[in-house]
Amino acid sequence: MFTGIIESTGTLKSITEVGGDVRLVIESDNLDFSDVKLGDSIASNGICLTVVNIDDNSYAVDVSRETLAKTAMGNWQQGDTLNLEKAMLPTTRFGGHMVSGHVDGVGIIEVMTEDARSIYIEISIPEALKKYAATKGSITVDGISLTTNLVKDNIVCLNIIPHTAEVTNIGRHWKVGGPVNIEVDLIARYLERLTSVGAE
Repeated sequence: MFTGIIESTGTLKSITEVGGDVRLVIESDNLDFSDVKLGDSIASNGICLTVVNIDDNSYAVDVSRETLAKTAMGNWQQGDTLNLEKAMLPTTRFGGHMVSGHVDGVGIIEVMTEDARSIYIEISIPEALKKYAATKGSITVDGISLTTNLVKDNIVCLNIIPHTAEVTNIGRHWKVGGPVNIEVDLIARYLERLTSVGAE
Protein backbone atom coordinates (compact mmCIF):
# COMPACT_ATOMS: atom_id res chain seq x y z
CA MET A 1 0.00 0.00 0.00
CA PHE A 2 1.17 3.53 -0.84
CA THR A 3 0.04 7.11 -0.24
CA GLY A 4 0.81 8.78 -3.57
CA ILE A 5 3.26 11.17 -1.90
CA ILE A 6 6.41 10.87 -3.99
CA GLU A 7 9.57 10.34 -1.94
CA SER A 8 12.06 10.84 -4.73
CA THR A 9 12.56 10.66 -8.45
CA GLY A 10 14.86 8.15 -10.11
CA THR A 11 16.40 7.49 -13.51
CA LEU A 12 15.65 4.43 -15.61
CA LYS A 13 19.19 3.18 -16.17
CA SER A 14 18.52 0.05 -18.23
CA ILE A 15 15.81 -2.03 -19.86
CA THR A 16 16.78 -5.63 -20.56
CA GLU A 17 14.72 -8.42 -22.11
CA VAL A 18 14.92 -11.59 -20.04
CA GLY A 19 13.08 -14.69 -21.22
CA GLY A 20 10.27 -12.72 -22.84
CA ASP A 21 9.83 -10.44 -19.85
CA VAL A 22 11.75 -7.29 -18.94
CA ARG A 23 14.15 -6.37 -16.16
CA LEU A 24 14.54 -2.69 -15.24
CA VAL A 25 17.28 -1.04 -13.23
CA ILE A 26 16.26 2.24 -11.59
CA GLU A 27 18.79 4.56 -9.96
CA SER A 28 18.18 7.28 -7.38
CA ASP A 29 20.69 9.28 -5.37
CA ASN A 30 17.93 10.71 -3.16
CA LEU A 31 15.82 7.69 -2.18
CA ASP A 32 16.76 6.18 1.19
CA PHE A 33 17.63 2.53 0.50
CA SER A 34 18.77 1.77 4.06
CA ASP A 35 15.52 -0.01 4.95
CA VAL A 36 14.86 -1.63 1.55
CA LYS A 37 15.40 -5.37 1.21
CA LEU A 38 14.82 -7.98 -1.47
CA GLY A 39 11.11 -8.61 -1.99
CA ASP A 40 10.05 -5.14 -0.89
CA SER A 41 7.74 -3.08 -3.09
CA ILE A 42 8.58 0.28 -4.62
CA ALA A 43 5.99 2.15 -6.67
CA SER A 44 7.68 3.34 -9.85
CA ASN A 45 5.49 5.84 -11.73
CA GLY A 46 2.61 4.34 -9.78
CA ILE A 47 3.33 0.69 -10.60
CA CYS A 48 3.93 -1.56 -7.60
CA LEU A 49 7.14 -3.43 -8.45
CA THR A 50 9.09 -5.99 -6.42
CA VAL A 51 12.78 -5.40 -5.73
CA VAL A 52 14.84 -8.37 -7.00
CA ASN A 53 18.28 -6.81 -6.66
CA ILE A 54 19.60 -3.78 -4.82
CA ASP A 55 22.80 -1.84 -4.28
CA ASP A 56 23.72 1.51 -2.73
CA ASN A 57 21.72 3.74 -5.07
CA SER A 58 19.73 1.52 -7.44
CA TYR A 59 17.36 -1.42 -7.58
CA ALA A 60 16.24 -3.95 -10.17
CA VAL A 61 12.70 -5.19 -10.84
CA ASP A 62 11.25 -7.83 -13.13
CA VAL A 63 8.21 -6.83 -15.19
CA SER A 64 5.67 -9.22 -16.66
CA ARG A 65 4.14 -8.96 -20.13
CA GLU A 66 0.79 -8.19 -18.44
CA THR A 67 2.23 -5.10 -16.75
CA LEU A 68 3.87 -3.98 -19.98
CA ALA A 69 0.55 -4.31 -21.82
CA LYS A 70 -1.67 -2.60 -19.22
CA THR A 71 0.49 0.38 -18.23
CA ALA A 72 2.44 3.21 -19.85
CA MET A 73 5.66 1.30 -19.18
CA GLY A 74 5.84 0.19 -22.80
CA ASN A 75 6.69 3.81 -23.68
CA TRP A 76 9.48 4.15 -21.13
CA GLN A 77 12.99 4.72 -22.42
CA GLN A 78 16.42 4.57 -20.86
CA GLY A 79 17.10 7.88 -19.12
CA ASP A 80 13.46 8.61 -18.27
CA THR A 81 12.69 10.18 -14.89
CA LEU A 82 10.37 8.09 -12.70
CA ASN A 83 8.39 8.93 -9.55
CA LEU A 84 9.35 6.66 -6.64
CA GLU A 85 7.61 5.75 -3.39
CA LYS A 86 8.46 2.93 -1.01
CA ALA A 87 5.58 0.92 0.46
CA MET A 88 4.10 2.63 3.51
CA LEU A 89 4.77 1.47 7.07
CA PRO A 90 2.24 1.40 9.94
CA THR A 91 3.99 4.52 11.25
CA THR A 92 3.93 6.38 7.92
CA ARG A 93 2.23 9.78 7.85
CA PHE A 94 -0.82 9.42 5.59
CA GLY A 95 -0.39 12.54 3.49
CA GLY A 96 -2.09 11.47 0.25
CA HIS A 97 -4.78 8.83 -0.19
CA MET A 98 -4.91 5.03 -0.31
CA VAL A 99 -2.97 3.85 -3.36
CA SER A 100 -2.53 0.18 -4.23
CA GLY A 101 0.06 0.53 -7.00
CA HIS A 102 -2.19 -1.49 -9.33
CA VAL A 103 -2.66 0.59 -12.46
CA ASP A 104 -6.23 0.67 -13.81
CA GLY A 105 -5.44 2.10 -17.21
CA VAL A 106 -3.44 4.57 -19.27
CA GLY A 107 -4.45 8.20 -19.66
CA ILE A 108 -3.29 10.73 -22.26
CA ILE A 109 -2.25 14.30 -21.45
CA GLU A 110 -4.48 16.51 -23.63
CA VAL A 111 -3.71 19.99 -22.26
CA MET A 112 -0.72 21.27 -20.31
CA THR A 113 -0.37 25.01 -19.79
CA GLU A 114 0.81 27.57 -17.25
CA ASP A 115 -1.80 28.91 -14.83
CA ALA A 116 -0.13 31.61 -12.74
CA ARG A 117 2.53 29.64 -10.80
CA SER A 118 0.70 26.34 -11.27
CA ILE A 119 0.43 24.01 -14.25
CA TYR A 120 -3.08 23.34 -15.56
CA ILE A 121 -3.45 19.84 -17.00
CA GLU A 122 -6.26 17.94 -18.67
CA ILE A 123 -5.95 14.15 -18.96
CA SER A 124 -8.30 11.89 -20.89
CA ILE A 125 -8.84 8.61 -19.06
CA PRO A 126 -10.32 5.38 -20.46
CA GLU A 127 -14.11 5.43 -20.78
CA ALA A 128 -14.41 2.49 -18.38
CA LEU A 129 -12.74 4.53 -15.62
CA LYS A 130 -14.66 7.81 -15.86
CA LYS A 131 -17.37 6.64 -13.44
CA TYR A 132 -14.72 6.50 -10.69
CA ALA A 133 -13.57 10.11 -11.20
CA ALA A 134 -15.24 12.89 -9.22
CA THR A 135 -14.74 16.63 -8.95
CA LYS A 136 -12.62 17.31 -5.84
CA GLY A 137 -11.96 13.58 -5.59
CA SER A 138 -8.64 11.73 -5.56
CA ILE A 139 -6.83 10.16 -8.49
CA THR A 140 -3.34 8.74 -8.86
CA VAL A 141 -1.38 9.77 -11.96
CA ASP A 142 2.08 8.24 -12.47
CA GLY A 143 2.03 7.43 -8.76
CA ILE A 144 1.19 10.97 -7.64
CA SER A 145 -1.84 11.52 -5.40
CA LEU A 146 -3.75 14.39 -6.99
CA THR A 147 -7.07 16.16 -6.40
CA THR A 148 -9.31 16.65 -9.42
CA ASN A 149 -10.50 20.24 -9.96
CA LEU A 150 -13.18 19.20 -12.41
CA VAL A 151 -14.30 16.13 -14.34
CA LYS A 152 -15.76 16.62 -17.84
CA ASP A 153 -16.97 13.28 -19.24
CA ASN A 154 -13.68 11.33 -19.42
CA ILE A 155 -11.45 14.39 -18.98
CA VAL A 156 -9.86 14.96 -15.58
CA CYS A 157 -8.74 18.54 -14.91
CA LEU A 158 -5.86 19.17 -12.51
CA ASN A 159 -3.81 22.08 -11.18
CA ILE A 160 -0.25 21.19 -10.20
CA ILE A 161 1.38 23.45 -7.62
CA PRO A 162 5.08 24.39 -8.09
CA HIS A 163 6.27 22.09 -5.27
CA THR A 164 4.63 19.01 -6.81
CA ALA A 165 6.02 19.84 -10.25
CA GLU A 166 9.49 20.24 -8.76
CA VAL A 167 9.68 17.04 -6.69
CA THR A 168 8.09 14.74 -9.30
CA ASN A 169 8.68 14.07 -12.99
CA ILE A 170 5.82 16.37 -14.08
CA GLY A 171 7.98 19.36 -14.99
CA ARG A 172 10.65 17.25 -16.67
CA HIS A 173 8.80 14.42 -18.37
CA TRP A 174 5.10 15.11 -18.91
CA LYS A 175 4.05 16.54 -22.28
CA VAL A 176 0.90 16.86 -24.38
CA GLY A 177 0.13 13.54 -26.03
CA GLY A 178 2.16 11.59 -23.49
CA PRO A 179 0.78 8.52 -21.70
CA VAL A 180 0.45 8.35 -17.91
CA ASN A 181 -0.52 5.58 -15.51
CA ILE A 182 -3.95 6.02 -13.91
CA GLU A 183 -5.16 4.44 -10.68
CA VAL A 184 -8.68 5.39 -9.63
CA ASP A 185 -9.75 5.93 -6.04
CA LEU A 186 -9.67 2.63 -4.15
CA ILE A 187 -12.76 3.47 -2.09
CA ALA A 188 -14.78 4.25 -5.23
CA ARG A 189 -13.87 0.86 -6.65
CA TYR A 190 -14.94 -1.01 -3.53
CA LEU A 191 -18.14 1.03 -3.20
CA GLU A 192 -19.10 0.06 -6.74
CA ARG A 193 -18.50 -3.60 -5.98
CA LEU A 194 -20.44 -3.39 -2.73
CA THR A 195 -23.46 -1.74 -4.32
CA SER A 196 -23.46 -4.02 -7.36
CA VAL A 197 -23.36 -7.17 -5.18
CA GLY A 198 -26.15 -5.78 -3.01
CA ALA A 199 -28.30 -5.22 -6.10
CA GLU A 200 -27.92 -8.82 -7.32
